[in-house]
Amino acid sequence: QGQLVESGGGLVQAGGSLNLSCAASGLTFSPYFMGWFRQPPGKEREFVSTIGWMRGTTYYADSVKGRFTISRDNAENTLYLQMNSLKSDDTATYYCAATRQVGAIVRSDKNYDVWGQGTQVTVSS
Repeated sequence: QGQLVESGGGLVQAGGSLNLSCAASGLTFSPYFMGWFRQPPGKEREFVSTIGWMRGTTYYADSVKGRFTISRDNAENTLYLQMNSLKSDDTATYYCAATRQVGAIVRSDKNYDVWGQGTQVTVSS
């Protein structure tokens, strides 16, 4: 179905910023939405943000609203997540994902068809 490759993770101090990227290649479908999820250590994977690939409609988890910004470059088939004012609670493995399912509940990871391998974000306090 294609490949998603995340980059941009790393170690940052609380209050700092990181910009994650997700490069899509070989997708056999045009995404309905592409999003970011994260899995903190010892916890379940959770929704972070998602964007409609054609219309640009965005949704955010309450925990990141006002601090994170999702965007995409359709020409480059790349998804971004600008993360500002990072907190220790943001420490997690961040995954990008794509769904082809028109009308799906896009905050649910169960509705995403293709996943990246993840990139680690560690925020030190």
